[in-house]
Amino acid sequence: MIGRRTLLSLPLLAAPGLAPRLAAAQSAWPNRPVRIIIPFTPAGASDLLMRPVAERLERVFGQPFVIDNRPGGGGAVGLAAAAHERPDGYTLLLTTPGPLILLPQIQQGLAYSAQRSFTYIALMGGAPILCAVAGTSPIRSLADYAAAARRAPDAVSFGSSGVGSMGHLTGVLFGMEAGVQLLHAPFRGAPEAQQGVLSGAVTSLWDTAAANVGAVRAGTLRGLCVSSPERAAILPDVPTAQEAGFPRVVSLNWFLLCGPAGLPPAVVARLGEAVRAILAEPAIRERLDQSAFVRTEDVPQERLAAWVQGEQDRWAPVIRASGAA
Repeated sequence: MIGRRTLLSLPLLAAPGLAPRLAAAQSAWPNRPVRIIIPFTPAGASDLLMRPVAERLERVFGQPFVIDNRPGGGGAVGLAAAAHERPDGYTLLLTTPGPLILLPQIQQGLAYSAQRSFTYIALMGGAPILCAVAGTSPIRSLADYAAAARRAPDAVSFGSSGVGSMGHLTGVLFGMEAGVQLLHAPFRGAPEAQQGVLSGAVTSLWDTAAANVGAVRAGTLRGLCVSSPERAAILPDVPTAQEAGFPRVVSLNWFLLCGPAGLPPAVVARLGEAVRAILAEPAIRERLDQSAFVRTEDVPQERLAAWVQGEQDRWAPVIRASGAA
């Protein structure tokens, strides 16, 4: 890590007089607005998580923290933009596993690398995946669901928000762990996947819990499990896959705050400390609970790069089995 930062900083230090100015700017950070790139459209899960935290960061640091939505390419556009910014602490990025670790295993030639392009600051939470069937379905549990798939291979289908999405891959992971073959039907988003279940076009869905909370509460969908290590506060009656007898079916659409590679350690430390304190505030915690977010494991900043690599390794066989790559 130290060697990488040193190498990345050499071209900057070569400019006469630039090093003292950079050092002074870092010591005064932040002395102007900070931009947070979100690589997805506004009003999505990333916005729901980041905006209240950004408001609190403004109060902590006395400078605006401005959300900059950069959608496109499944998140690749925003990540490439962040990766090529100066590592001065004034451009940050909130990423999810999709563009950071899944897409690079599916698509070649991306303009960034999970291992080389970013400085990781803090895990900020996760969105669980929900497995659900229609409220009128005879399938009442995850055990029933697996049994139905065993009785009739390829007859049990599931919808997701698209090929290579976290919902798709979590459904594949379940199939691998349960020893069953599920037929995947990709849709263009969570609303269409939900409609596919309600219309009978597909047996089930594996998709974000947040997008389906209303239907589960109304009884039009029956939640069989969530994929998080703990139950989602907003769906307390839906068990985890672990509780339902499938201990290795664990996945989260996690949210990771980072910046360009070579971010000053002092900036990383200050941001990480502030974010962790904000996420522990009862008002913020309640707001996130009601948006179907769950806590992630507490990974120290110095271990985040290794944690990201571990996530990449963990999903590699699932991606291969899914046929997405």
